[in-house]
Parts: sequence; structure tokens; C-alpha cells
Amino acid sequence: MGGATNDAPFSREPHVTTERGPVNPAAKLGLILPGGGARAAYQVGVLRAISDLLPARASNPFPVVTGTSAGAVNATAIAVHAERFRVAVGNLERVWRNFQVGQVFKADTASMLRSGLHWLLAMMSGGWLLPPPKSLFDNTPLRELLGQQFDFAAVRRSIDAGQLDALSIAAAGYASARSVAFCEARESGVSWSRLRRFGEPAQLSLDHLMASVAVPFLFPPVLMGDEYFGDGAMRQSSPFSPAIHLGADRLLVIGTRNEAHHRVVAQPPTPPTFGQIFGYMLDALFTDGLSLDMERLVQINHLVEQGLAAGPDLTRLRRIDLLVILPSRDISEIARHHVGSLPRALRVLLRTMGALNTGGGQLMSYLLFQDTFTRELIALGYQDAMKRSDDLLAFIGGHAVASTGATGVLRRLSSRQEQRAEAEQ
Repeated sequence: MGGATNDAPFSREPHVTTERGPVNPAAKLGLILPGGGARAAYQVGVLRAISDLLPARASNPFPVVTGTSAGAVNATAIAVHAERFRVAVGNLERVWRNFQVGQVFKADTASMLRSGLHWLLAMMSGGWLLPPPKSLFDNTPLRELLGQQFDFAAVRRSIDAGQLDALSIAAAGYASARSVAFCEARESGVSWSRLRRFGEPAQLSLDHLMASVAVPFLFPPVLMGDEYFGDGAMRQSSPFSPAIHLGADRLLVIGTRNEAHHRVVAQPPTPPTFGQIFGYMLDALFTDGLSLDMERLVQINHLVEQGLAAGPDLTRLRRIDLLVILPSRDISEIARHHVGSLPRALRVLLRTMGALNTGGGQLMSYLLFQDTFTRELIALGYQDAMKRSDDLLAFIGGHAVASTGATGVLRRLSSRQEQRAEAEQ
């Protein structure tokens, strides 16, 4: 990506120091960037804050970087410029701050009309006149953009220079029904095998990245070898697993969903629209695995702390420190204020799907690759991270942190589930 942006609306804050004692100064840091479509702009704001807190010429502080879907784009940007973390983040921010939907998929009237007619003729003829389309949108513009911005050979150069240990990009195989973490790492041949999830060594390429962002139905799958692959969030039951297998002892997780408590209001039930259902599906696809893995890791850490990890089935367990940064606001609600910036043809499609109605903000928030929306998310990510600057610097430095964020998230999730159960009684 090009040079760092100079038009960011943030004032740079002074460096923050900590006097907490180190937990494990030799621990290896892992950066987890899950998927989220346009919501991944929030991750850029958090990364920008981290780059401002570190020295100007600091190299990448995360030896292990893993990404899924849109998070894989951000992870790759960090890896290809690992020698200068601030430059990597600045280049990434410049792209996200100036995003237009047309840079991701064809959303002009002619393209949307052709797509609609293709679907209609394929359905009416049972596939005789035209074969079923591979996806709703044509994301050729995104492939061209990422091909221009990323030199994948730079990933290996970063590894050879000692500025990166490993980059992992997740994708899902349609034929094998498995989640695959494609890894380019310092240790050649690193791999693992678990139930329906694998780690495979690879020389990462644009195809791996395009497969990871291939959201089902929206974008076409990518053929690699003899199998088609789609979005990395599919079947990714343990998003922390690749970083841990690659040697990370401390994980910084930057999510894209606000987990704050929402009050359940009794009201007459109305059937959800297709847009609401699809948005619900994407929300579950991108974030539910993250919450489950967070809960699992907290429980394992508790076992280790209590000395209960010495049994024959627990001998391989080790403590993995965790720091979680999540949006302080509901991104779906933010998206509703920016729908007017979308191309008219896309607005018509979303209105037809019911995504512009109350409750349709989730789907919009994943497709809103527009600068007005992404800039607000970058600002939110920056502000949220700066509020936790002490914890971020302590965590990166191998020190204990005042709050990991994980237990609070799990407590809110548990409270929400209890309230829903009470409302259903």
C-alpha cells in the first residue's frame, strides 16, 4: 500500500509507561484479527492507536499474526511491512479511509442489473439458459486492489529478517468441509490436524486472501489446487488455535461486535426480513466462534491457575494470556446513519431484501465499504484503544494488565442469555 495518510483526525497522545512487573517478558505475542466485512475498519483504528503508542520506527510487535476474511486483509498488510509497524498501519488506514463500494464489488446499476437478470433467467430455466451464478456480487475490483497493494513475497522477506515469525490466513474448503489455516512461518512444514480444522504450510498468495474473504452467497469461491475455498470464518470453531499452534503465548484480539448488554423489550413479534436473516447469519458466522473460543480459553487458564492441568489428558495445556478490544458502540446502529452514501443500485437491492428496515443494520454494516462509515469506525477503534493504552502497552511489554476484557464480555453475554430466558418464560 502507498504512503501513510496525513489527514487523520486524531491528535497523537503521549507514550504511556507502566510499572507493573513482567509476567513473561519472553512470551510471544499473537495478533488475532477476525472477519467482519466493512466492520474491519474498526481494527485499523485500534492498530493505529498501537502504532502511535509505540516508538515511531518500531517494527511489528506481533511475531504471530493471524487473520480471517476482512481481518486477513489487515493481517497481510501488517506482515508485508513488518519492518515498520507505523508505516504498515498508515498504509492500511489510507485505503480504509478512502474506501468506496466499487473498489470491493461491482455495484453500478448495469452490473447489478446484469446480476439480477442472470439469477432470474437461471431460476426460470432451471439452469438451462444460464448456469446458476457463482455469487451475488462480482468482487473482481477487490482482487485488483489487493493485487496492486500487496507484495506477497514481502511476507517471506519479513520472516527471513526476523520481523515476523508467522502469518496465517484462514479459509474453508467446500469439498472437504474443513477449516484450513494456511501458514507461512519461520519453521518450515509447520502443520496440525484437529477435527475439521487443519494447519497447512503454504507460500501465501492473493488466492489465499481472496478465498478467505469469499463470503458465501455474496462473493465467489476460489479454486486452489483441486478444491474450492470460501470465507475463513466458516467452520472456524477455534479462531485462536492457529496463533497458539504457531507458538503465541499472549493473544491480542480485536473484534468487530459490541457485546454490551441490550435490554429485551416486549413487543408484538414480526417476521424477520430476508435482509435481517442474512445479517444475522453473517453476524453468527464472523463472531460466534470468537466468543466460544474466548470462553474456552478463560476456562483453560482457570484450570492451569488452579493446578488442575497435571492430569493425563491435560498435560499439554498451558496458560495463554488474553487481551480483548471490542467496539464500545453498536456498529449496526452506526451503519444505519451512513446508508445514504451507498450506490443507488445497492440501496435498491438492500431495500428489496428488507435490510433498510428496523433490525436490518447488521447486513448493512458488513457491506458498507464507504469512506464515511469506515472513517467513523477507525475513529471509534482509535478512541477505544487509547482508553486502554495502559493495558495495551503493558500487554505488549509482557506485563500483567488491569483487565483483559474477556471476563467482562463473558459476564455480559451470560447476563444477556439469562434475560432472554426470562423474557421467553
